[in-house]
Amino acid sequence: MTDAGTHTPARADGPSRIPLAGESEAHVMQMRAARMYGYREPLRIEEVPVPEPGPDEILLKVAATGMCRSDYQLVDGYFEGPFPVTFPYIPGHEVTGRVAGLGGGVPRTVGYSEGDMVVVNPSWGDGTCRQCREGNEQLCSGNGRWVGFGPPGGFAEYMAVEYRHAIPVSEDAAKAPELLAPMTDAGMTPYRGMRKLRDAGKLGPGRTVAVTGIGGLGSYAVQYAKLLGSGASVVAFARTDSKLDVAKENGADHGINVRGKSTEAIQDELERLTGRRTTDAILDCVGSGASISMGFDLLGPEGALAAVGLMSDRVEHRQFPFVGTELSYLGSFWGNHLDLVEVLSLAEAGLIKHNVTKVKLEDINKNLEALGRGDVVGRQVIVFG
Repeated sequence: MTDAGTHTPARADGPSRIPLAGESEAHVMQMRAARMYGYREPLRIEEVPVPEPGPDEILLKVAATGMCRSDYQLVDGYFEGPFPVTFPYIPGHEVTGRVAGLGGGVPRTVGYSEGDMVVVNPSWGDGTCRQCREGNEQLCSGNGRWVGFGPPGGFAEYMAVEYRHAIPVSEDAAKAPELLAPMTDAGMTPYRGMRKLRDAGKLGPGRTVAVTGIGGLGSYAVQYAKLLGSGASVVAFARTDSKLDVAKENGADHGINVRGKSTEAIQDELERLTGRRTTDAILDCVGSGASISMGFDLLGPEGALAAVGLMSDRVEHRQFPFVGTELSYLGSFWGNHLDLVEVLSLAEAGLIKHNVTKVKLEDINKNLEALGRGDVVGRQVIVFG
């Protein structure tokens, strides 16, 4: 292991190393990064200095960064209130990369070596609040931070990461970093939501679980419905047939195109496919007012809807059916360290199918716009050479 002040990250197309303290700025190593200069403005791809890791941080040479609809929402101003950022800012929260340097305070006992591939747990809690002590740092009620929504993210060739939030992976898994990066959100978030439905007793033989929205999260969610469903029938709801095809390839028993359809028309199709007009559980990966409203209309007595999508600011549903049939509404935000370790283990065991398209950093604005329109099937992942 080496101190970050003297380590030489491998790079064939630029300056050779991070400078020692006091060296001329002309020697500072540069990297390409996509940076925000304001809300509702295109990102700018620029050459900027490589970050110097703090005492408890490692420097990563980013291998791959997933592109999430929430990245589009960040740029569009959706998170301006809860997660204000200081411009210029580097987004990107689904990150995997190789260790390129260590801060002076990183314990040798953690076992990181140069070149190790790690994935980044994006939720950095303060470690002292009740949520953090219970293992749910993504819900930190103190000084929590979220990579790509505060600390600089992975739309860059290098980034600094607190060492305790880097999870090593095997060299076999490291061969496909584009499959690792999405697991930190697209793979982890629906896993936690589906686990909540399972733990609430809403899955099992003779039951029906639906997944609404087959995008980056939903393409994984239908797989978790099969893995955790204990024999429940899995139905996918989407607005395009191409997304339903992905859902079926990933294990969904049935698919229903809900575009332009009334609740009654969807129930008719649901009955034709499953023999029932209602579902027992729904994992909503959209989070729009329309999708949540539809979901509650399709739940049977004692049904539960877990929401992981964040498309709308608020949703509404009728009070009497909610109370009169004892429905449940579960919020599920991102995932914790254990959730991420579990989905990485499932993926390494070959139990997870990925729908990934590799893209380039220079095309980031075009791809963010496609995310905003809902045109992306599966996950787009920026791969760095």
